[in-house]
Amino acid sequence: MCRPGRRTPTALRFAEAGVRFIQVNKSGWDHHGSIDKGLPKSCAQVDQPIAALLSDLKMRGMLQDTLVLFGGEFGRTATAEGEGENAGRDHNADAFTVWLAGGGVRSGYAHGMTDDHGAKAVQDRVHVHDLHATLLHLMGLNHEKLTYRYAGRDFRLTDVYGNVVKEVLA
Repeated sequence: MCRPGRRTPTALRFAEAGVRFIQVNKSGWDHHGSIDKGLPKSCAQVDQPIAALLSDLKMRGMLQDTLVLFGGEFGRTATAEGEGENAGRDHNADAFTVWLAGGGVRSGYAHGMTDDHGAKAVQDRVHVHDLHATLLHLMGLNHEKLTYRYAGRDFRLTDVYGNVVKEVLA
């Protein structure tokens, strides 16, 4: 698997060519063990390539039209569990973090807050359906009208939930 440093220039070339959706992945974020070695290594592999991608998009005047999202599969605990080399993070369904840049997102804005331990979202909570509704809105799609038929029923990506988080919009 190639490093994100090789993927982000490719993502930029796709964006320049008009590709409307690009996904760049970096696997290995679980860190259920050996977090003291694994997390710094993972961060080092993505920090500079992502910063370069954002800088390049901004320099080319494309950032305002390009939505960038960075996140994981779901939340992780804020503390390491276990001892020594086996210390790692567990899954956390009560808090997760993503960041958005460009593409109609309010610059420099932080939405929501966790408790003092980072264990539970306590202010301006955003459900995953709200995140999806907001992303679709930023891409010019109405999440309430975007449906697909399955087993004789219309379904939508945000189920019967989902509200656009207007505070994050530019």
